[in-house]
Amino acid sequence: MGTHTGSSPGSFLEAGGFGYVKERLSELKVLCKAMKPGDSTLKCSSHTRFCKATNLYLDLRSPQRGHERYKDDFIQRGQIGGSCRLNKRALAAAGEHKSPLQSWFAELQTYTELNFQPTDHQHCDVIIDKPTVFMKLDAGVNMYHHFCDFVNLYISQHINNSFNTDIYIVMWDTSNYSYGDLFSETWQAFTDFDIIHLKTYDSKQVCFKDVVFSLLPRMRYGLFYNTPLISDCSSDGLFKAFSQHVLHRLHVPQAGPKKGTVRVTLLARSTEHRRILNQAELLNALKTVPLLEVNVVDYKYKDVPFLEQLKITHNSDVFIGMHGAGLTHLLFLPDWAVIFELYNCEDESCYRDLARLRGVRYVTWQKMDKVFPQDKGHHPTLGDHPKFTNYTFDVEEFMRIVMEAVDYVTEHPKWKRPSPHDEL
Repeated sequence: MGTHTGSSPGSFLEAGGFGYVKERLSELKVLCKAMKPGDSTLKCSSHTRFCKATNLYLDLRSPQRGHERYKDDFIQRGQIGGSCRLNKRALAAAGEHKSPLQSWFAELQTYTELNFQPTDHQHCDVIIDKPTVFMKLDAGVNMYHHFCDFVNLYISQHINNSFNTDIYIVMWDTSNYSYGDLFSETWQAFTDFDIIHLKTYDSKQVCFKDVVFSLLPRMRYGLFYNTPLISDCSSDGLFKAFSQHVLHRLHVPQAGPKKGTVRVTLLARSTEHRRILNQAELLNALKTVPLLEVNVVDYKYKDVPFLEQLKITHNSDVFIGMHGAGLTHLLFLPDWAVIFELYNCEDESCYRDLARLRGVRYVTWQKMDKVFPQDKGHHPTLGDHPKFTNYTFDVEEFMRIVMEAVDYVTEHPKWKRPSPHDEL
């Protein structure tokens, strides 16, 4: 924990650490109670953000699919439910956060008491015995948003106290569309199977023995997205555990730290906006320092597979990049590393807060008279916008910040004396 003012340390732990898991666990409330052995159950945390169900019945014989990914009246009364005593008042009261990526209320609001047990082939065309996780996914083509999915899946596993990969993950989607996923290798950290689209079960009555409705990526006061953090406070608990979990399960090696060498990775952009106009000049300056091993990467997914991206990031000591979703890679830096958001484009909290959650050092450009935008930036609808232009940076100021980062790395106890556990 870092120092902070104006709030208790506990509130940061609840917001950004394992206290968040404990808080969700304490909220779990039975909404549908089993009356005899073999009955169904349903219990949820506040606002139906996380739920667990057993012997769940889902009728997809005549799905009304359309353009919306998360249609809120997709499941009608009688199409989802179980054989249990339903607390209708408690379920109705859990709908305050009803929204596609904040709550499961739209999917569970029509949960119905059934007069049969959804455990036999008389009422079930398909019976899924394997533990199953339902997820509503954010944008699979954006690393920042998609990793909200993965982080909340990991937190859900803590709440459920199960990290078994012998599970199915079902993508809840009420549209007919496919789903673009640039980070699909990451699923291997969580399941041994391909992701199942909900429409796979269309035209069938499906019965699930054991289901978790995962925490969602854009919850109010959720973790990662919309996290209310205390100023100057940092943690290396839950998000560090997430990082180690993914790196370990995906077999991403750590070849350092290298004594006498600081590995600097510069993330280049081949996009239209937020390019570094004097990138060659900055690189030449870096290469004049014998201590630095400099690597320039452009994480275009068709050129650099995602697991290779993770390997490069995890073997970086200083990671430099312009504001953009690629900086989500900071989650997978080693503990001693520094993330240098070269320019935050006036979005100050996004990657600073993510670095604080992960527990790695964050620095960014401060001297506005030493950064030179190409123009005012032209957003298609918002007008002048700093994210929609390119930049030139003062070389001397750039090197000053880099060398401060290098000093931090070389003085870090784990860089000086790495333990076997740091080299996951």
